[in-house]
Amino acid sequence: MFKFPRKWASPVPLVFVLMAQFAFATDGYFATGYGAKQQGKGGVGVAAPGDSLAAATNPAGLWLVGDRFDVGMTLFRPNRSATIVGNQLPPGYPDVNGSYDANRVTNFFIPELGYSQQFNSKLAWGVAIYGNGGMNSSYKDPIFLLGTTRGGVDLDQLFLTPAIAYKLGPHNTIGVAANIAYQRVSVEGLQNFATANSSNDPTHVTNTGYSNSYGAGVRVGWISEINPALSIGATYQSRTFTSAFDRYKGLFAEGGKFDIPANFAGGAALKVGPKVTVLFDYERIQYSQVKSIANSDANQALLGSSDGPGFGWHSINVIKAGAEYKATPELTLRGGYNHAGLPFDSTQTFFNVLAPAVTQDHLHVGATWALKSGKEISFAYVHAFNSTVKGPNSIPPTAGGGDANLSMYQNSFQISLGWLKK
Repeated sequence: MFKFPRKWASPVPLVFVLMAQFAFATDGYFATGYGAKQQGKGGVGVAAPGDSLAAATNPAGLWLVGDRFDVGMTLFRPNRSATIVGNQLPPGYPDVNGSYDANRVTNFFIPELGYSQQFNSKLAWGVAIYGNGGMNSSYKDPIFLLGTTRGGVDLDQLFLTPAIAYKLGPHNTIGVAANIAYQRVSVEGLQNFATANSSNDPTHVTNTGYSNSYGAGVRVGWISEINPALSIGATYQSRTFTSAFDRYKGLFAEGGKFDIPANFAGGAALKVGPKVTVLFDYERIQYSQVKSIANSDANQALLGSSDGPGFGWHSINVIKAGAEYKATPELTLRGGYNHAGLPFDSTQTFFNVLAPAVTQDHLHVGATWALKSGKEISFAYVHAFNSTVKGPNSIPPTAGGGDANLSMYQNSFQISLGWLKK
């Protein structure tokens, strides 16, 4: 995969560009939740939707949220870094050991919006526009094991999701949504891999600007109100098949293919009193089904080929738990916790210097204040605790060996406005 060099040497609609600035999303590269209400309670939302962003999690929830419009904005601040230890390049090469700051870009603003409307007592429809996920690293200095310019990756994903929900009877609702996807990626600082010995297309490996991709998939969902106190739900999102990143067809496997993996989830919401609801979701994200994400960085095939090196990601489980407390008729308080599995092993940290998605545990808090005439304002804060993954001997011997260690923590602040027709 890696041969160390002897010498160092479509227009997109504006709304898509603005909506796609997502950076890391913490459950691998998927968002922990959608909308301030869901984010305030650990990302839980499969069985108990809070607003018209329900289409993003479980389209069956559209029938339960009524006629409403929601718009929100998140300030997202990830802190990411890498450390190289024990590298032993021959004399004449730079000393690459040390810490690398990946925070050249620190602030990301993420808008989202949703709309829902009931046609009648059985049918509702809606649409949501939101950042599905993404990743960003922007190193302040070159990592000479990778290339000669400042390294980094910027992957942004936007979903436009129209959906319908149908009430089957007094207790069950089903929903279906189309996920219309746009994504773009830019990769920098990988000149050492832009060679005929490393890639099947060395001119499309690094520093070629943003490459755009489009695709589609579906999401289906179900919610059952077992009794006035208990609701359960389930949802499945198919793999989103997308066009290839043509400008990086010599980097990502299968000629630049970067499909969005399938995921499924189940959840429950239990009212334990007139003011308190506790909620729980389980989610499975199937990163292992997409070769450009899942292939090991130790694969010996050329970059860009079907079996070319990737990020070594595997599928993960995500556990979400939260609670809501109706403090007053106007004020609802929320809190929750989200734990995601680590998407790659310690042997895969070398390539993941570009994608140090190592945070696993997230604390969520939030609140909603009901205003007059059906208006409301919601807040959420999420802290992803600092996590470090050490990669013993993860750097190939041909690159001098040693360890690539990754660290990250995150903070996000979200505000949304909702209008509910009463």
